[in-house]
Amino acid sequence: MNNEKLKGHLLILITNVLFAINIPISKFLIPVHIRPEALTLLRIVSGCLLFWIASLFVPREKVAPKDLGMLFLCALCGIAFNQSLFMAGLNLTSPVDASIIATAGPVYVMLLAALILKEPITKQKALGVFSGVAGAITLILSSAGGGMEGGGMEGNLRIVFSNLLYSVYVVLSRPLSQRYSAVTIMKWMFLFSAVMLLPFMYRQVLEAPAFHREIPDWSEWGALVYVLLLGTFLPYLMIPMSLKRLRPTTVSMYNYIQPVVASLLAVCLGQGSLSWAKLFAAALIFTGVYLVTQSKSRADIEKENQSAQLRNEKT
Repeated sequence: MNNEKLKGHLLILITNVLFAINIPISKFLIPVHIRPEALTLLRIVSGCLLFWIASLFVPREKVAPKDLGMLFLCALCGIAFNQSLFMAGLNLTSPVDASIIATAGPVYVMLLAALILKEPITKQKALGVFSGVAGAITLILSSAGGGMEGGGMEGNLRIVFSNLLYSVYVVLSRPLSQRYSAVTIMKWMFLFSAVMLLPFMYRQVLEAPAFHREIPDWSEWGALVYVLLLGTFLPYLMIPMSLKRLRPTTVSMYNYIQPVVASLLAVCLGQGSLSWAKLFAAALIFTGVYLVTQSKSRADIEKENQSAQLRNEKT
C-alpha cells in the first residue's frame, strides 16, 4: 500500500469515527433541545460558512459549468436530502435501528459503482461486503438488549432513503474529487444545500428551545458545537480527500466501523460490555474491510489484461 492510499484509509477511518460519535450526540439534542429540521439547517449553514472561509486560504479553483451541475446533484444527494431524511428518521427511530440500516450502504455503493463507474464486482469484493454486513448486524444485535426499543417504520424508511442517497453521492462525486480540492467541492455543495433548505427551515431554528433558555445548558451547547464542527465540517472535508485516493466501495466499507465505535463508547461510558459475540462481529467487519481493500479495481484488471495480451503477442 502506497502512502497516498494509506492517507485515504486514515482519512475515511477518522471520518466514520466522527460520524459514529455524532449519532448519539444528535439523538441527545433532538427533539427536546432542537428540532431535527433546525439541526439539519444549522449543520448545512455552518458548513457553508466554514468551507467558504476555508476557501480563502487555499488556491482558488475555477469550476466548469458542467461540473457545477454535478455538484448541485451531489449536494441534493449527499447533503440536503441526505441530512434532512437522516435527522428526521433519527427522531423517529433508535440509534440501533439506524446503525443496522447503515450497513446496507456498501452494497448500494458496490452496485452503483458497477453501473456508473463500471467497477467490477469481483467475488472477493462481494465476499468482503457481505462479511461486513454480517459482522455489523451481529454486533448491533448483540448490543440490543436491555429493553432498547426499535424505531418506527416511518423513521426506518427515512434512514433507508438517506443511506441510499448518500451512496449515490459517494459514487457520483468520485470523478469530481479527482479534479478539484475537497474545499472547492464542499463549499459549492453546502452553498447549494443552504440555498435550497433555508426558506423552508429557518423558522424551526428561531423557535429552537436551546436558544430560548434563561440559563444556558452547557451540555446542549457542547453537543451542538460537536455536531457542527466535528460531526459535519471535518468529516465532510475528509470524504472527498479519501475518495481522491480510494475507490467508492472501499470508502463505503468504512461505514462498518461506526457500530464498532458505538459499542466501544458504550463500554467506556458503562452502558454496555464486551462479549465474544461482539469480538467475533468486529473480526468479521475488519475482515470484510480487508477483502474489499485488497480486491482488484477496474484499472488493475485492465492492466492485467494488457500484460496478458502483450505476453500472448510475444509468444
